[in-house]
Amino acid sequence: MTFRAVLVGCGAMSKGWLSALAGSDLLKGRVEVVGLVDIDRKTAEARAAEFDLSEAVIGTDLQAVLAETRPDILFDVVIPAARHSVVETGLAHGCHVLSEKPMATTLDAGRALVAEAEKAGRVHAVVQNRRFIAGVRRIRRFLESGAIGELTGLHCDFFIGAHFGGFREEMENVLLLDMAIHTLDAARFMPGKTPLAVYCHETNPRGSWYAHGAAANAIFEFSDDVVFTYRGSWAAEGANTSWESAWRFIGTKGTLLWDGADAFEARVVANDTGFLRELAPMEVPDPTDLRQTHGHASVIAEFLDAISVGRTPETASNDNIKSLAMVFGAIESARTKKRVEITL
Repeated sequence: MTFRAVLVGCGAMSKGWLSALAGSDLLKGRVEVVGLVDIDRKTAEARAAEFDLSEAVIGTDLQAVLAETRPDILFDVVIPAARHSVVETGLAHGCHVLSEKPMATTLDAGRALVAEAEKAGRVHAVVQNRRFIAGVRRIRRFLESGAIGELTGLHCDFFIGAHFGGFREEMENVLLLDMAIHTLDAARFMPGKTPLAVYCHETNPRGSWYAHGAAANAIFEFSDDVVFTYRGSWAAEGANTSWESAWRFIGTKGTLLWDGADAFEARVVANDTGFLRELAPMEVPDPTDLRQTHGHASVIAEFLDAISVGRTPETASNDNIKSLAMVFGAIESARTKKRVEITL
């Protein structure tokens, strides 16, 4: 089946979406982009020319382009402040909608979108593309195997001096809302745990080029007495981590380290004597399904697969809202300087 799609929001982020659609074997022949929408028509026209979409309808009015093209899918790549209206419009026109993250600018708005998608009988999902990389899939498989016993804690560091320019540098809670959603979603997904509560301290360090909230430290309580700690900054020059963070997973039998790129170290206790127990290395297996390791292309393909067979995609908004709740729980904790329970 070939899906007809309109993409709205033709700024920098749209290039990654259109590159995946044009260049991935997972998506070859599966999507026809029939419309491009942006508040600046010239921006949409430039994207159409770049990706040889001469037949696509170009416009600045989403309602009009959807009415003219009657697509199956809306790809929502607008800034967060415009997301709610765009998703509402897509659902009202009978589209399944795949959105950039975050899925909403408030938790109540997220709940409303989940309800609207259910009422419309359409799928609304979120591009959590960093779930769909080899490292995350390998860790999920490794933890599920019980190789290091029962998980007791996971901890990550994210430190990058990122100079984006544009809207991010004016956002409130910029690290937690715009970037940490990826990390928190991965932290929930890899061990398969439910977030229950959080305490967070947020700062904007001296020298930050962001308006607000470029750094945060948070302690999350997960189900099964698992503790997750997050330390992050987007204004940390001099020693960048991976964009996927640097991780430590601690189990009752051993520990797994991941640098966020290609380096894994796993060791388990090899005997029951000695002040410091002898350790034995373990291999971290490859992902179960390599089709789930191609980032943007994989999350779009998973979305299309789910629609084709009538199932719920992995990053559907009614699940992704749990990751959003982690973000807004952390923001509320930082504001109130109190532990916050995470509820939906």
